[in-house]
Amino acid sequence: MIIIGSDHTGIELKKKIIDYLYDNQIEYADVTNYSNQDGDDYPDIAFTICSKVLENTSNLGIAICGTGIGISIACNKIRGIRAAVCTDRYMAEMTRSDNNANVLCLGARLNIAKNISNIEEIVEAFIHSFYNGGRHERRLNKIKKLEEMNNGEGNKI
Repeated sequence: MIIIGSDHTGIELKKKIIDYLYDNQIEYADVTNYSNQDGDDYPDIAFTICSKVLENTSNLGIAICGTGIGISIACNKIRGIRAAVCTDRYMAEMTRSDNNANVLCLGARLNIAKNISNIEEIVEAFIHSFYNGGRHERRLNKIKKLEEMNNGEGNKI
């Protein structure tokens, strides 16, 4: 399932992505509002999306803010989340195949978002790409060690 959400800057882009998911019969859950609400800060949205993503290993997330950067930073603070801002198909494919990313971050105010077909291409690549494992596993294990260090559980990668 795709877990999708946005802060106030991404509401319109989120609606367009939901239309794409619906039209392509891709199961999704929208975890945020459809109107500008007080307190819809991207760290809160990131937490809501990521909590749902972590409920099932087959879940993926799409998180939207103005640039994609703020929400990406917030998502990556949550243990088990590997979030990436992607601005083209190649980035979306590589973040899934090499980094096993589970949250795609998008910027609603970026030029690329002005053409929904660009965003659809990124979303499609992210959803339909899969982790390659192999040599990438070593790096992901090091990322897990960094998460542990952040929680005071170690100090050597």
